[in-house]
Amino acid sequence: MNVMKTAMLLAALTALFGVVGYLLGGQGGMLIALGIAAVTNLFAYWNSDKLALAAHHAVEVDERTAPELVGLARDLSSRAGLPMPRVYLIDNPQPNAFATGRNPQNAAVAVTTGLLQMMSYEELAGVLAHELAHIRNRDTLIMTVTATVAGAISTIAQFGFLFGGRDRPNPLVMIGTAILAPLAAMVIQMAISRSREYDADRIGAEIAGDPLWLASALAKLEAGAAQIPNPEAERHPATAPLFIVNPLSGHGMDNLFSTHPNTANRIAALQALAGSGGSAAPARGQSGFLDGAPSSPWGGTGPRRGPWG
Repeated sequence: MNVMKTAMLLAALTALFGVVGYLLGGQGGMLIALGIAAVTNLFAYWNSDKLALAAHHAVEVDERTAPELVGLARDLSSRAGLPMPRVYLIDNPQPNAFATGRNPQNAAVAVTTGLLQMMSYEELAGVLAHELAHIRNRDTLIMTVTATVAGAISTIAQFGFLFGGRDRPNPLVMIGTAILAPLAAMVIQMAISRSREYDADRIGAEIAGDPLWLASALAKLEAGAAQIPNPEAERHPATAPLFIVNPLSGHGMDNLFSTHPNTANRIAALQALAGSGGSAAPARGQSGFLDGAPSSPWGGTGPRRGPWG
């Protein structure tokens, strides 16, 4: 259903593109605006991983610097049938994570230090599996396409309003289109982002082995993101849809303008999935990955439940 919803939203975005081009830019202006947007987003497509990771000062880690984190990512990637992604650590107290890259062969997963401090081993497995689901679903490609079309709509609206030809439509129509068309494109783009989160939750739960692990993690993530600001995300709001939960301080706004589904709804869906599959709740430690407590796999003595061994 979410795949169909995404396809319908992409079709709506394309239809909106045609309407705006007809009202404001004409055929010539539409082609020029699409060309500008395509060049811009083509650059972003090939460099999106580097741009997102650099924006959050992510540092790549390996088996030597973060053996448990990288080992878990490797085991889950194998279960998901994916190449091993590059793994990055972000020095940020807000618990969060994101995946980036144009395809599974050029993917990266980044987690914050706050996430490692707050999550148990099982919960971290749920978070990583969610991000791997985004990679397997090629969601970054989908969002690149939507960004291209939405960017073209905004460009056409501005171009047509400022440089429209002699056959200008009614000025009120032009003003309304210039304001409302980019807003409508943004709403559709955010709706596509929200629909992809539900799919990533479901597939991530399958990869990890228990939906309740991700459900428990999401509850902690929502509370942590609400209490702990993320200055880098505030400076780069365009990266907000990449994160597993909204990292911005204004994430309590109306659902229509949210980049993520309501967390309570996501948790309820995962709990229903666990109930239908008969999954048992995991044993969760009270501590995270960086404090050296017995539940932390960094110490080598914590519980490691799950099909990765």
